[in-house]
Amino acid sequence: MVRPTVSIDDHPEIAELRDRFDRLAETPTAKSIDGLGLLSGLWLALSPWAVGFRPIAPSLTLNNLLCGITVAVLALAFAAAWGRTHGLSWVVPVIGAWTIVSPWLVQAVHGGRVDGGMIANNVITGLVILALGLAATTMARTRRGAGGPGGPGRR
Repeated sequence: MVRPTVSIDDHPEIAELRDRFDRLAETPTAKSIDGLGLLSGLWLALSPWAVGFRPIAPSLTLNNLLCGITVAVLALAFAAAWGRTHGLSWVVPVIGAWTIVSPWLVQAVHGGRVDGGMIANNVITGLVILALGLAATTMARTRRGAGGPGGPGRR
């Protein structure tokens, strides 16, 4: 027996889900989280040069550069296509937590000198990224659990 091929993209529940995510991405809260996430990621990436620890802590410099670029790219992805990228929102708070502890762990593994300015920069920036990541993750979970055919919280 041959069945007609129907694209999943045409299913009404998929279209409704996309509409919900599009509406969520347009809220002032979502835009604020995305914008602050982008700025936090850019600051983390550039902070080794701004704070001045690039020459004395090359491993921490590379760590901050890569983590900052990752956070900035994720923030841009969330702003551009929340419906397709919301599943990655859990990565941002993990990077935030890593940013907080990385001065001590990177120093322990790679040696080098880490001073108070480096630690303060990473702890403050990490806390901001952690908070923004938790807000984005909470927003994704709240939206997933809101309404739907089986009532609140049901799929």
